[in-house]
Amino acid sequence: MLDMNEPQWYVLKTQYGYEQIAESSLNDMVANNKDLADLIFKVVVPREEVVEERNGKKKTVIKNRFPNYLFIKMIYTKDVWYMVRNCRGVQDLLTDSNNIPLPMAPEEVKRTQLEEVKVEDLKIEVGDTVNIIAGPFKDWTGEVIEIKPAEQKVKVNIQIYGRATAMDLDFAQVEKV
Repeated sequence: MLDMNEPQWYVLKTQYGYEQIAESSLNDMVANNKDLADLIFKVVVPREEVVEERNGKKKTVIKNRFPNYLFIKMIYTKDVWYMVRNCRGVQDLLTDSNNIPLPMAPEEVKRTQLEEVKVEDLKIEVGDTVNIIAGPFKDWTGEVIEIKPAEQKVKVNIQIYGRATAMDLDFAQVEKV
């Protein structure tokens, strides 16, 4: 059952193209209502830089990783849910069949990289064997050859066609064997 006193990550559905507007609206609501600062902790629209090629020219564009969705870390109460749902750009919170909001599982939070993963939490050192748990090389294993805490990345050697190939992976993409 839900622990209503612990902050959890929830998924909000937004109107098409309103992700940033909804994020700004929610952040303004928290800034203007001091009581909400103890109930709403973080609002995130995950973005990534993508290189697009148009008319033979490459251009770096920032795109939403999950169009029409944003993520909110909050302590769920009916009052907070009502206020969040009535923010500009927000359509609804993802709920179960009984209309009760569903918090994200810890694995989903890690996979979507909503929170920073610390090297200490990974318990990985250079030379350790790791499983790749996300991305195109999911279910492969490799050896850690470098850890980059500032970038939240590890460099891993994997065997491809009998040759060691170094890959940079996010902390959230690996786990110790």
